[in-house]
Amino acid sequence: MNRTLPPRRPAARRATAVAATGLFLSGLVTGCSAADDASAQDTIVVSTFPFGVEEFQEAVIDPFTAETGIEVEVETGSNADRLSQLQVAGDDSGIDVMLLSDYYAALGQETDLFQDVDAAKVPSLDEVADFALEDGYAGPAYSYQLNGTIYATDALSADEAADWDLYGDPAHAGELALPDISVTAGQLMVSGVGEAYGDGPYDIDTALGTLGGWAPGILQFYSSSTEVTNLLTQGEIVAADSLSGFATDLVASGEPFAWTPPATGRYMATNRAMVPAGAPNIDGAHRFIDYLLSAEAQTRSAELVGDLPVNPGATVPDTISAVVGDIADDPVAAGYATLDPAELVPTRGEWVDRFAREVTAG
Repeated sequence: MNRTLPPRRPAARRATAVAATGLFLSGLVTGCSAADDASAQDTIVVSTFPFGVEEFQEAVIDPFTAETGIEVEVETGSNADRLSQLQVAGDDSGIDVMLLSDYYAALGQETDLFQDVDAAKVPSLDEVADFALEDGYAGPAYSYQLNGTIYATDALSADEAADWDLYGDPAHAGELALPDISVTAGQLMVSGVGEAYGDGPYDIDTALGTLGGWAPGILQFYSSSTEVTNLLTQGEIVAADSLSGFATDLVASGEPFAWTPPATGRYMATNRAMVPAGAPNIDGAHRFIDYLLSAEAQTRSAELVGDLPVNPGATVPDTISAVVGDIADDPVAAGYATLDPAELVPTRGEWVDRFAREVTAG
């Protein structure tokens, strides 16, 4: 049976810019010919994250072009910057596929920036995990990130690190770090604390009250992975709530560090492949997403980029398994859940302001 995306609720410059400019100028001089139209259909523009671009090129883009003959121009930038630029440019953005974290994908949908991915044009949707196709998004997830605790194994046991109470333990005051709510791990942490101590992942009052109580013992509320790894390797902290990907290089280095999921309140974020409403090459966009979700591309992306694959047929490399173990085989079976964008998008501004006032202000 074919699987489909469920119905939604209402709601650096291009790498080949020189070639693209040449085609554009030629079009101005000669007019738009059938040959020009054909050339346009042999190119797509993919907007993606600014990190790991070379690895992503090797893992996904180059093999996609080799298999399909479709050239890929790459634009990069932060989630917020790229979404803002898309909103300003609208149908004139020229972007065919935008890779975004789930919150920003949902935010863009609120203003109709994206169209629904056509499941009939993406056969690989039949292969991916159910959570990659969840209600609320116009495009599928192609990777995900697990929240947990990265810790020094010579200071803490796995059980101690998995217990949220660690962050309020006076014995480790001044030796701990937590994410700011503005980063991906921050929202996952807030929801985890809300579930562990309150009525669920959206119990913001309990979550912020608990985090505010812990705040005096927290050395730093961080906003980048570099801050976390530096604090750990320099011995300034013994643990930090973090995404599992932050631990990959540290664990591979052989240093005494590990990562563990929380005992309760396990949440994950997804990265999603979205098609802008004004995408000029819709067929090419769907072919790219189909390839991105294939077991072949997912395996290479896991190996070279470090992305956790949503296709169960992909091979998870030892570097990732060394951090998350068999959770990568089925994160849902391991107790992980995604968050509902309908709960987060309307409340985001209020929660960010409250976090600043009630948690980090002191």
